[in-house]
Amino acid sequence: MTIETTDASSGATASSSSFYAAMRILPRTQREAMFQIYTFCRYVDDIADSDHPRPERQAALQQWRDDIDALYQGQAPARLRDYAASVRAFGLRREDFLAVIDGMEMDVLADILAPDDATLDLYCDRVASAVGRLSVRVFGLPEQDGILLSHHLGRALQLTNILRDLDEDAALGRLYLPREGLLQAGISSFNPAAVISNPALPQVCAELVERARGHFAKSDEIMNRNPRRAVRAPRIMSRYYHAILDLLEERGFQSPRLPVRVSPAAKIAIVLRYALI
Repeated sequence: MTIETTDASSGATASSSSFYAAMRILPRTQREAMFQIYTFCRYVDDIADSDHPRPERQAALQQWRDDIDALYQGQAPARLRDYAASVRAFGLRREDFLAVIDGMEMDVLADILAPDDATLDLYCDRVASAVGRLSVRVFGLPEQDGILLSHHLGRALQLTNILRDLDEDAALGRLYLPREGLLQAGISSFNPAAVISNPALPQVCAELVERARGHFAKSDEIMNRNPRRAVRAPRIMSRYYHAILDLLEERGFQSPRLPVRVSPAAKIAIVLRYALI
């Protein structure tokens, strides 16, 4: 479950997601690189979320590791051949691609059930902030601020995803809410179905909402001190997910939970606000 692929059904193109709206404003070379990153994330995320046997999914992820290694050795396989130019142009790092695969593998080795805070943070770093570290190189942010933005915005987006997808993830046998928060709320069972129907669930979610808001605030500070054109795309992603978080908090987390969606008009307003810079 990455920062963006959950917006589209398995096999959908980038045009069906909010990602497309944010990235289509970029110049062609940057846009192509971002769609390559997106496509890579789609493929490995689809492997992690498939219903194939775990050994088969592990093997498929290992093949992606091998293909990434071959790309950086100058022997890119067919599905990564177009990536070589982007790797050279933007200095995309092999370890960030591999970190994304490692994050997906966390979902394959065993269903994640109430990870402790350190494990949840590692998961967020791999499946979200690592994508951010690839992306900020394409956007052209300075190294230090790029890493900081990836850290905070990636975690903000992923925590929002976790809060949005509670029921969907529980149906898959997964529970990403932190163990410490569950225990503090008096929830001792880590069975996903039991947790999402527990009356104390809103208490756990409220803490995660505040954690996400803290990361959004830090990412805003970083974007505010960088040239507006360099942060147009991450601004759009941030505002879109911030709107989702607001809708989630307004709806609440008591059962039953209706899905929340940003309206088409609100999406257009976000894009127009930051695209026309």
